Amino acid sequence: MSVHPSLQPSIDAWTQSIEAISELVSPLVEGEWNRPTECPGWSVRDVVSHIIGAECEALGDPRPIHSLPRDLYHVKDEASRYNEVQVDVRRHHTAPEMTSELEYTIIRRSRHLRNEKRDPSYVISHPVLGKLPLEQFLRYRAFDVWAHEQDIRRALGLPGTLDTAGAVIARDIMLERLPKVIAKDAGAPRRSAFVFDVSGPLEFLRTVRVDQDGQGTVSSSPSLGPLVTFTMDWETYSRLACGRVRVRRIADKIKIEGDADLAHTILTNFSVTH
Repeated sequence: MSVHPSLQPSIDAWTQSIEAISELVSPLVEGEWNRPTECPGWSVRDVVSHIIGAECEALGDPRPIHSLPRDLYHVKDEASRYNEVQVDVRRHHTAPEMTSELEYTIIRRSRHLRNEKRDPSYVISHPVLGKLPLEQFLRYRAFDVWAHEQDIRRALGLPGTLDTAGAVIARDIMLERLPKVIAKDAGAPRRSAFVFDVSGPLEFLRTVRVDQDGQGTVSSSPSLGPLVTFTMDWETYSRLACGRVRVRRIADKIKIEGDADLAHTILTNFSVTH
C-alpha cells in the first residue's frame, strides 16, 4: 500500500523546502547562525531549531523537559510558549550540532512520510493546531517549512523559491484565511468587496466579498466596485500574511485604491499565522 495520492503534493512540497533549508544552512559559519530573522526574537538557529522540533514531534518523539527564561519578550501566549521550548533548548548548540540534527531529522521524517499508510481523513491531535485531518496537517507542515525557508533566505540575503510547490500551498492557505481577516478581524462592512492584485513569481487576482450576514468569501472573479483594491508583489503579500513585517515598514511596496482607513485596518490585521 502506497501513500494516498492526496497526501503526496504536500509531502513533495515539504521535501523540497526542507532540503533547501538544509542546503542553505550547511555551509554557514558559527556567527551566521545568529543572524536575526523576521520571526520576532528568532535567529537563523532558532528557526532551524523550530523546524527540527516540529518534525521530531510529528515523528512522535517526546518533548524536551525544559524551563523557559522569563525575559523572552516575544513569548506572549501559550502557542508561542509551546513553540519556544524546542527553540530555547537548542540555543547554545554549535553549527555542526545543528546541521547534523537537521539532516538526521530530515532522513527520519522522510522515511516516515514515504511509509505513511494512514487515510487522509485520519484525525491528528496537535497541542497548537487542535484536532485536524492528516491531509490538512501535512499541508500546514508544508506551509510552515516554506515560510521558514523564506525567513532564512531573507536573513542570509539569498532570495528564491517564491514559486515552488510549497509557495503554492502557502498561498492557498493564506487565501483560505483571508475572508476572516477582512470580515471578522477588520470588521469590514456588509455587502462590500475587496480586490487583491498580486504580481511576481506567483501572481494572482482575488476578490473577497462580505455578504449581508457579514460572512466573507474569496473567489477569482473580479469586482466592479470594490471598496479597496490592494496591489502588491507576492513576497510582500506573504510577509504580511505570515506576520513577518509591519505595514509601515513596507508601505512603499503597496498601492491602495479606495477607503484608506479601512485599507490600513485590514493590513494591520493581515497576519493569518497568529
